[in-house]
This record gives sequence, structure tokens and C-alpha cells, in this order.
Amino acid sequence: MTTPDALPAGIDATKASAARMYDYYLGGTHNLPVDRELADQVIALLPKTPLIMRANRLFLRRAVDYCARAGVRQFLDLGAGIPTEGPVHEVARAVHPDARVVYVDNEEAATIHGREILRGDAGCGVVHADLRDAQSVLDHPETRRLIDFSEPVAVLLLSVLQFVPDEDDPAGVVAAYRDRLRPGSRLALSHATDEGMTEQSSDITAIYARSANPIRYRPIEAVRAMFAGFDLVEPGLTHIPAWRADPADHAGAPLLGRVHGAAGVGVKR
Repeated sequence: MTTPDALPAGIDATKASAARMYDYYLGGTHNLPVDRELADQVIALLPKTPLIMRANRLFLRRAVDYCARAGVRQFLDLGAGIPTEGPVHEVARAVHPDARVVYVDNEEAATIHGREILRGDAGCGVVHADLRDAQSVLDHPETRRLIDFSEPVAVLLLSVLQFVPDEDDPAGVVAAYRDRLRPGSRLALSHATDEGMTEQSSDITAIYARSANPIRYRPIEAVRAMFAGFDLVEPGLTHIPAWRADPADHAGAPLLGRVHGAAGVGVKR
């Protein structure tokens, strides 16, 4: 596990980070005591949280593999967190060895660790930016170096828009990226939903409010609205483990049941 005295300069060790909590849920080592403390409180309320996060990560792999097999060689991972545990570039390059990936996050914890992990990989870039400001992300020198918007791009928004408040219009944020993409580009998106867990979601929301990244659970129709301008591919907007489920993904794992989140992939019209 990472310790506060071993941190790269610029990382605040006093405030829990959603990116590092996610890393902890996945069994990673890029997290701190403050992250583990809050994450353990979430797990106490919802014991299958690590399985839910694993399911989200497996959805990312399946979605990236689908996009790559559909001919996409460029990926923009927004709110990427720390690119460990089967990162986008590894999955994409299993299909296209020349695939290029830009990882974007507004947390210094994620971008500092990301640059360390990806040092020397010319086909990957790390951008420290707020995904809500699409122009700054899309016009960033690293994005311009790696992404050719005259060709199809896959935009990935995996369990990140739940950290964007309603007043910042998450569907509008997606639209700002959509409008820069050529037809045939893809959007892969997952989001925490509130169905069947109103009391739990309220308690978990209160825990995340003490982190650097407060969380919002949204109804599934609000998630569907984020795909405006995209045609959902089969099987549509589903519970996260159900999207083109691969039985091998969950071999030996306890039955997840209905995960409190929705996922889908769309093609730009």
C-alpha cells in the first residue's frame, strides 16, 4: 500500500480520493489510509461494493474490446483514475497494437501516478483537466498529439459522471464531446443508479461527501438521456455485468445479482 511519506509531490494525503478508493476496491496499492477508511465504511454498508467495482472494470474491458474490434484505434478515457488493473491501452492493443489512448482526470493523485506508470509509452498520454471543460480536454496538446478527430474515437465515461453535480449538466457534458466526434465514433458509459437502494444510496452519498468527490446516484432514465445523439448497440442500457456478459468474467465470484448501476455503448449517428 502507498504510504503518505512515499507520495509524489502534489498529492493531498488528508482527503480521500474517489480514484484511490476505486483502486482500493479493486485490490490495488495506489491508495492511502484516508481512502481505505472511507472505502471500508462504504463496504460495511454495501458488502458487494468491491464486486460492483470489479464488474464495472470488466465492463470497461468488454466495451474497449468491442470498440477496437469495430475498428476504433483511438480512445479518450475521461475520469480515468489510475490506469492499473487491465488498463484501456492494454485491452485496445490486444486488437490494434498501434492503438492510442489519452487518460484524463482532474485529480492530481490519478494523473501523477498515471504519468509514472505510463512513462516512456509514446502512444499514451495523461491529461490533468476537468472533464466538464470539454474544450480544454479536446484542445490539450496531449490530446491533439494522439487523437485525430477526423477518424472514429471511443469516449469512455466509466462511473465518473456520478461525481458531476446536476447543476453542471452531465448530459450536456457528454454532448460537448459528442459534437466533436465524427459519425461512427463510440461512447461507453456506466453510472451508479438509485434503483432499489434509496436508504443505502443516501448513506453512501454521506460518506463520499467527506471525500474530495461527492457522489450522486441517478435514475436509469437520466443515464439513458446521456446517450442523446448515439444509437445504443445491443443489448442496450443494462445492469453493468449484463452488458455482453462473459461468464468467464465472474467465474468463482459470488452471485452479484442486480448491480446498482447502468452501462451501455452507443454509436454516434
